[in-house]
This record gives sequence, structure tokens and C-alpha cells, in this order.
Amino acid sequence: MSEPGIESGDVEVFTLTPALMCSWLNTAVRGTLIVLIGYYTLCTLLLVSYRWVDPPTTGVQIQRAVSAWWTGDAFERSYRPVSLADIDDDLELAVVSAEDTRFFQHTGIDWKAIGEAIEDNRERGRLYRGGSTITQQLAKNLFQTTHSSLIRKGLEVPLTFLTELVLSKERILELYLNVIEWGPGVFGAEAAAQHHYGRAAASMTRWHAAALAACIPNPHVRTPSRMTHYTRTILGRMRQVERFEAYF
Repeated sequence: MSEPGIESGDVEVFTLTPALMCSWLNTAVRGTLIVLIGYYTLCTLLLVSYRWVDPPTTGVQIQRAVSAWWTGDAFERSYRPVSLADIDDDLELAVVSAEDTRFFQHTGIDWKAIGEAIEDNRERGRLYRGGSTITQQLAKNLFQTTHSSLIRKGLEVPLTFLTELVLSKERILELYLNVIEWGPGVFGAEAAAQHHYGRAAASMTRWHAAALAACIPNPHVRTPSRMTHYTRTILGRMRQVERFEAYF
């Protein structure tokens, strides 16, 4: 029996009204806000815990494990967090000199470095360099992946300021040195020193430190033995930073 007003065989037409569209949009916005609030709340709680404990894993480590599982490749993680006192001072200096010379001056984002990178890329006509600080790179390693997108970069900005708010500069540097990649499955200074030189992170030479820092931008391709020219460049930067930065 047909419903009143609808003849047998008629097709009921769905009409997308402005009111319905507005309702859907409001639902999507509320859902997105809830997800973002939950995400940043979790990251904040983890950052607070990382003031005293080392991360058991990171977003990038999970990414590498999932990627290996997806492709059927073997994945062996070498990850040995150590205190800043157990990392050679030259490696701290080399990494700051190579990645973020104004690390102890900025509050998470180095706007001057970003401007310099934009101008450099414009002159070269291609994406040649970035302007990410050590704090930004730490936030990415801890809570995100290496996949590049505007959404990821947008999420990274609040994470960067949260990291600077919750952690001291020394702890940020310590965590950064302990979680970044230095080769396939090689995470952190201690694992890198053992992997590349067969020695502890506390007993590297100045050249070793600069060569490791030279690999940071692309650790799956670069190895210390192949980075001679850039290693010399970093050694020069180290002398300049050491001269003007009281921390070193």
C-alpha cells in the first residue's frame, strides 16, 4: 500500500538544502575540534612525562615499523636513549651548528631562518632548504611522521610551542639527540655512534660529531664517510657558534 501523497512507482527525491548542508558542516567542525583537542591534550601529557622519562617509541619509529611491515621488509630498531652527560659535547655543538644555530635564542620557530630559506629557494627555483628548528624537528619526530604536507606542518606549529612551554632547552636538545634517525633503524646518538664508529656517544672526535650532524637531513641516504665536504662546512660553523654561544 502506497504512502499518502506518493503514487506507486514514484521515486522519492533527496533534496540537499542549505539548512542540511549547514548541519553537516557544523557536525564536521565539531568532530574536527574534538579530535584536535584530544590530540593536543595527549601530546601535552606525553611532553610533561618526557621531562623525566625517555619516550618508549616515537611517531617516526612507528612509521618506519609500519612501512617495513607493509612492504614485507625486515625492521630492526636500534634505540638507546642516554643522558646529555653521556653525549659528547662536540656532537651537541655540531648538531646545533648544522641544524639550528639560533636554537638558544628563539622560542620554537626561527622566523628569520624561515625567511632566509624562502628567499634561497626562490633564487634557486626549487625547494632546496627548509627552516625547521630543532624544536620543530623534535615535535615532528615524537608525534608525527616524515610525510610532508601542509596539514602536518600546520599541526606542527602548536606542537612546537607546546614543546618549548613544557620542556627546557637542555631537555629538548637531549630528547632530539636521542630520537632522531641516523640511518635505517638507527635512532639517537648512542645507537648512531655504535653503528657508524663502534664507540660510545660520549667518546667521539670532533670530526665524528660533525660527520654525524651532516647526515641528519637525509639519514637513509647519507653516511658519515660520504659527507666530507659538508663535514668541513659544519666544523667551520662549530667554531663560530662556540665563539658566541655561552652554552658551549
